[in-house]
Amino acid sequence: MSEAFARGLAFVLRWEGGWSDHPQDPGGATMKGVTLATFIAWCAAQGRPKPDKQTLKNISDADVQAIYRRNYWDACRCDQLPPALALLVFDMAVNAGPGRAARILQATVGATVDGAIGPQTLGKAAQAGGSTAAVVEFSARRGLHYGSLSTFKTFGLGWMRRCCDAEAAALALAEGGSA
Repeated sequence: MSEAFARGLAFVLRWEGGWSDHPQDPGGATMKGVTLATFIAWCAAQGRPKPDKQTLKNISDADVQAIYRRNYWDACRCDQLPPALALLVFDMAVNAGPGRAARILQATVGATVDGAIGPQTLGKAAQAGGSTAAVVEFSARRGLHYGSLSTFKTFGLGWMRRCCDAEAAALALAEGGSA
């Protein structure tokens, strides 16, 4: 496991640590940030039986790590991003989907906003590096996205706390520290 992924996973799990099945959460039943729908798709791809909520409650750490790696970290090409941006993009991908995370990154770095991280986005992200300006801009755009959601009244304070925590961790990385 790469150091960057390990750091990102540790950060995400601080926010996605337990069981949730809130009736207003469009993601539905979730354990350690993995929704039931995601786990069903994962198990199907692995040739495993369709899980139910109880199976999700008992999801293994190995499955959580593998799902996060493939569905979010790799999907957003985080290994090819500057560390500060990788942390932000990965956390947002877990929280709101890889497409949304990609679009926020693209808007942040001035790339074509199409929801797919390709050579242009990677090039512009490399130019931006892990600069304070890029970190703050990504975080502001993330907050703007949250504010646009119909469930902001219910979940917004938690999302914004997470956004601020991610920004602080990314700024520490940008300054040569650790998250």
